[in-house]
Amino acid sequence: MTDVSDGVLHTLFRSDQGGHEQVVLCQDRASGLKAVIAIHSTALGPALGGTRFYPYASEEEAVADALNLARGMSYKNAMAGLDHGGGKAVILGDPERIKTEELLLAYGRFVASLGGRYVTACDVGTYVADMDVVARECRWTTGRSPENGGAGDSSVLTSYGVYQGMRAAAQHLWGDPSLRDRKVGVAGVGKVGHHLVEHLRAEGAEVVITDVREDAVRRILDRHPEGVSAVADTEALIRTEGLDIYAPCALGGALNDDTVPVLTAKVVCGAANNQLAHPGVEKDLADRGILYAPDYVVNAGGVIQVADELHGFDFDRCKAKASKIFDTTLAIFARAKEDGIPPAAAADRIAEQRMAEARPLR
Repeated sequence: MTDVSDGVLHTLFRSDQGGHEQVVLCQDRASGLKAVIAIHSTALGPALGGTRFYPYASEEEAVADALNLARGMSYKNAMAGLDHGGGKAVILGDPERIKTEELLLAYGRFVASLGGRYVTACDVGTYVADMDVVARECRWTTGRSPENGGAGDSSVLTSYGVYQGMRAAAQHLWGDPSLRDRKVGVAGVGKVGHHLVEHLRAEGAEVVITDVREDAVRRILDRHPEGVSAVADTEALIRTEGLDIYAPCALGGALNDDTVPVLTAKVVCGAANNQLAHPGVEKDLADRGILYAPDYVVNAGGVIQVADELHGFDFDRCKAKASKIFDTTLAIFARAKEDGIPPAAAADRIAEQRMAEARPLR
């Protein structure tokens, strides 16, 4: 048995991060598609989660990412009050090089073969136009364009939910939800991050940004010649003096053994999934007096939006539900204080309780 198989089987069957109901490896040689669909739980309903299109360094890395992301979606959907379990898919490869209509159609056929156990949507590397193509082969597709019966760009409400999480953190830590004159560092100003900057500037926050793409940074600076500055990279951002809030809005693992000791911010609240690089980081944050708003709680606005699409999309209804992320985040901070545990552990307990109570009696 190969090392890759050993790693996958260990994660699925013999680790605390496992417990997934189903993992599907997909390949279509004609289009070049290689994908992984991971269904973590359907306790609350059909698994719902986006499709990530990314040039992974290895197949093992891709599978591990799918497993982690799917598990995170179970907790996210539970905390968002949705009647959905957690699932996620990843397509291996550089979307700038290999993404084609044929590949997306082939992927849609694989999702359709699951008969509704998994509902897909956009994620890193996939967009509304891509979901329109996938939907031609699969009716269990959300994140489509309004012209094709969908809700459009889910990053709008994702950023709004993160903004509500920041307000809750400010209320808990400083006794006032206002972010006016707070200094907020945003790492990643792409699909979600640039909307988040708009919310922050509208309230009068000072914003420091960074992104690996110079054009993304330039777009923000051109739009906001005052109140926004840029630094070279994330390493510089997390060390910025006077930072009140740090918002990781790119890929996961942003909070790790190297970054947590040098963070200057008092709050971490961002849109990226799986921000904690490994178990124990949440305690390291708490030991340093840094308030962590669990990522899967505050970034749930997007999944709230795409879930609503299955029932006939209404933006105002979705925004009202995403606004409740403020109250949910405050409740997590209160539970953490009451139980004497980090907020991430408190959120897990609440989500696990909801999933356990939803399981049918045998």
